[in-house]
This record gives sequence, C-alpha cells and structure tokens, in this order.
Amino acid sequence: MHLTPREQERLTLFAAAELARRRLARGALLGMTEAIALVCDEILEMAWDGRPLETVVERAQGIVARHRLLPGVAEAVPSLQVEALFPHGSALVHVLEPFGPASATGPGGVLVAEEKTELAPGRPRKTLAVTNRGPRPVWVSSHFPLEEANKALDFDREAARGHRLDLPAGTSAEFEPGRTRTVTVVTRGGDR
Repeated sequence: MHLTPREQERLTLFAAAELARRRLARGALLGMTEAIALVCDEILEMAWDGRPLETVVERAQGIVARHRLLPGVAEAVPSLQVEALFPHGSALVHVLEPFGPASATGPGGVLVAEEKTELAPGRPRKTLAVTNRGPRPVWVSSHFPLEEANKALDFDREAARGHRLDLPAGTSAEFEPGRTRTVTVVTRGGDR
C-alpha cells in the first residue's frame, strides 16, 4: 500500500492519540505529545464529520481535562493548530488554551511587571482599515509582514508595506468575515 506523506502523518497522529486513549482508560496522566495528538485527532474527526468550525474549536477545548495531564503540560501548550479537512475543503483550526488557562505561577508561567511597557518604542505608527471580504475569519500574527497577509483581507497594501500589526509578540488579531476593523500598525525592525 502506498501512502502519501499526509496520510502517513495522519496515521502517526492517530497512533499517538490511541496511546493517549489507552493511558486515560487506565488512569495514567498524559504527557504533551499524546495530549496534543488526542486533541488533534478529535478535531480532524469532527471536521471529517462536517461539524462547523466554531463547534470544532469549542469542543476541542474540553477533550482533555487539565487534571488528566502531567504537571506543566497546560502551560507548555498555550494554543495548537491543525489543518483539518471539512466537507467544504481544508481549514486551519486554531485552539487557544486547549487544556485550560495556564497558571501564572506554574511551570512556564509568565510574570509581568505592574507598569506598562511600550512596545517597539520610537517606531512610527499609523492606522489602517482592514476588511475581511472572505467567508471565514482570518488571523494575522503579531510579526507577520502585513502586506503579505491573506488576500481575503482588503486594505491599502502599499501603505502597509514594511509594517506589522502593533501587537505584543506571539499574539494575533482576528478579522471577522464581512467586517471592517481599524488597526494600528508599526514599522517592522531590521532590513525591510
């Protein structure tokens, strides 16, 4: 039997998810790899069954309860993404905090200062109106070159050249279908 690389990846994911199911059945705690595999496997199956994307994301957050994980796993996985095949085609499923919110003081926790911190100090900023003309939400991460963003987003790409969203590192902004959102952009650092 010949399997494509994508089919091989799917079967590997399924095998790791089955390992997770066996461990949960006997009361063992899950490590990061098998916990992620289990959530991803369930996401892929819900998508295959034709459940709406929003439902898939909502249900994915409750697949593995935090108390069923080894210490530090929830903090190590602030989000996960998997490309799933829905009846309408494939879509990237992004699940924030799949194992619940991270503890601020636990392993991997982030302690922040009381005072405000200026992001990208001294860099020029401007505002742009961005409209999502597509049928699905589009997410743009904090440091993505804005002029290269998804073509479903309608905005002045020439004005955006050399800029990124003015967001903290590691975060993103959602652009809902059919809506216009005004965003602040900041000049990217380094060679543009």
